[in-house]
Amino acid sequence: MSRIGKRPVELPSGVSASVSGQTVEVKGPKGTKTFHATDDVTITVEDDKISVTPRGNSKRARQQWGMTRTIVANLVHGVQNTFKKELEIQGVGYRAQVQGNILKLNLGLSHDVDFPIPEGVTVTATKPTELVVEGHDYQQVGQVAANIRDWRRPEPYKGKGIRYKGEYIFQKEGKKK
Repeated sequence: MSRIGKRPVELPSGVSASVSGQTVEVKGPKGTKTFHATDDVTITVEDDKISVTPRGNSKRARQQWGMTRTIVANLVHGVQNTFKKELEIQGVGYRAQVQGNILKLNLGLSHDVDFPIPEGVTVTATKPTELVVEGHDYQQVGQVAANIRDWRRPEPYKGKGIRYKGEYIFQKEGKKK
């Protein structure tokens, strides 16, 4: 049994949801989000709660149950608040700055990296070595943060690179003479 899937998603005041077939539409102060669920789950809205139940007892239905509930919960949170991922840049000369809708990264490569910021996501450089990625779509915010991090992942010897704030990098011991 899914422990996550059992709990219904509470709809806060100012947020409404409607279900037509397998499509969930959530409206809130920050906009409207939709999600099309698979045929393995049933979604119902009643008394300001959205509940997800599996159709049948197959392995796929049980897998989709918890995931669908989490996606619906993220939709409800996204139409009311923003999601945020924070990145840190460590290394001598490594820095970032935002110019319009382009993020310019100096990461020790032979060229500067121009990263276009997608629609629906805002990237701010609070310091030259700190980035904040914000948006209303949880998946998109995480994907943009991962794409930025992929330009220079933290290396295990000195820890240089782009990391999530608070991420622990296991440091290896260098060569011995």
